[in-house]
Amino acid sequence: MSKFLELQCFDSESGSLTVFEKHLPGSIKRVFYIHCEEGKVRGGHRHKKTWQAITCLTGSCRIYINNGQHEQEYFLFSPNQCIILQPEDWHIMDSFSKSCILLVLANELYDPSDYIDEPYELKTMKNADTIS
Repeated sequence: MSKFLELQCFDSESGSLTVFEKHLPGSIKRVFYIHCEEGKVRGGHRHKKTWQAITCLTGSCRIYINNGQHEQEYFLFSPNQCIILQPEDWHIMDSFSKSCILLVLANELYDPSDYIDEPYELKTMKNADTIS
């Protein structure tokens, strides 16, 4: 299942530095960012072998996750918050603020055959965790 992290942030007079060190479950092969209009939905898939680390560099969004056994939703609103998605985590990102930039780090290069678009059977969220 996914993992919510508070990344270490070092503040100084010249600005802040936030690090991913010691939190990622392996090497990074792909880096991309998502920026889109309010009201849009991204994701809608899971992977066969790719894990992803997701953080909002600016703005905020919601991430809904279902691994077939458990549902979770997270609200990211700070660049020192990070979600580690496991390959089995079917996910969507939505509720994007106008200024949202979502950074994604992944252990695999883009491969269309790694994507599984069909969601698990949806539960009612009454047994889900909400973290913000």
